[in-house]
Amino acid sequence: MCRLLFQGSPRIFSPVAVGTPQGSPISPLLFVIYVSPLHPVIPKGIVISYVDDFVVTVSSSSHRCNVQLLQGHFRSLCSIAAPRGLTFSVPKTELIHWRTPQERSPPSTAGVRLDDLYFSPKDMVRWLGYWFTPSLSSSAHFSKRLSLAPGTLDTIERLSPPGKGLPPYLCHRLASSLLAPVLLYGADLYTPLIRMQDKLDVVWHRVQRWITNCFSSTPIPVLAIEACLPPLVLLIEHCQRMAALRVVCSPPKINPVLARLHKSVPNRSSSRSPLCHRSLLVKLNPALHPLMWKAPWTTIRKHLPIDEIAHRTLPLLKGRSSFPLHNPQLVPTLLVPRRTPPRTRSQPLKRNPGQSSSYI
Repeated sequence: MCRLLFQGSPRIFSPVAVGTPQGSPISPLLFVIYVSPLHPVIPKGIVISYVDDFVVTVSSSSHRCNVQLLQGHFRSLCSIAAPRGLTFSVPKTELIHWRTPQERSPPSTAGVRLDDLYFSPKDMVRWLGYWFTPSLSSSAHFSKRLSLAPGTLDTIERLSPPGKGLPPYLCHRLASSLLAPVLLYGADLYTPLIRMQDKLDVVWHRVQRWITNCFSSTPIPVLAIEACLPPLVLLIEHCQRMAALRVVCSPPKINPVLARLHKSVPNRSSSRSPLCHRSLLVKLNPALHPLMWKAPWTTIRKHLPIDEIAHRTLPLLKGRSSFPLHNPQLVPTLLVPRRTPPRTRSQPLKRNPGQSSSYI
């Protein structure tokens, strides 16, 4: 049943016997409107979704309490979804307990029971292509990416064997459009550790040799110039700054991550996300409070990763008081190489030691 809403319309429902065309942009829009009631405001927690993948995150003083909260919120979501003819695929549920760096106790084994099915906590879960661990380490995610890149390269190399096949400029396009996204997916959120960075560089150097057909003894700086592919450390920095621009310049009323940023961070709007999301920040250590926009770079490591992500846009403003409505002029300045590209270790997410959080 549907009805048309416009000036002078009869506003009566009529039966509809056909659906939307396949690939039509109206399908995801209608779906988002249909499932919007499944995002209630919950105290010390949040419900987010991407299409039909839902995540419920809660925070409390213990993992046992988190399990009870998750079970209660699941029953509440089912009661909201039932009148709309929606159901959740319970067997696909995954559970993980986040840990803080201060926790020295053994990992919690408290599981969650949903519809007579018991789910034990996992050491690693995947959501939207990102691999998460309880300590939010980047090694697990990039290990998965590292296992996929060589196979993709082997498949593409068959298109251009030495001496024949694709010309170098087409190989360069394949490397930029196919191999780099496979290898660097998730680099906007994670920063690889030094040892993992070295392993990623080995695969990237192999890609550069395949494009140029150079000898294995060719110096790496020369190889990068001949292949017209910058080092991975610069590509990772580019991904992170572009992600920072998307976060800081996104509409604050629909992006809950902006609730974590300090009010001094420049934005096109003076408001932030609804205050309900700020309940996750209650009773945090003062060192974990939102970081001031003009705070020194050396103090960012004491704060949550969202502060570091947002502050990556600080060099792009160059005296501006706020971000422009459109920022294409900022993009060419993202890949300016520095003399000594920094190789920093990724910092795990820090939380209040007295609070635990879990998500399904």
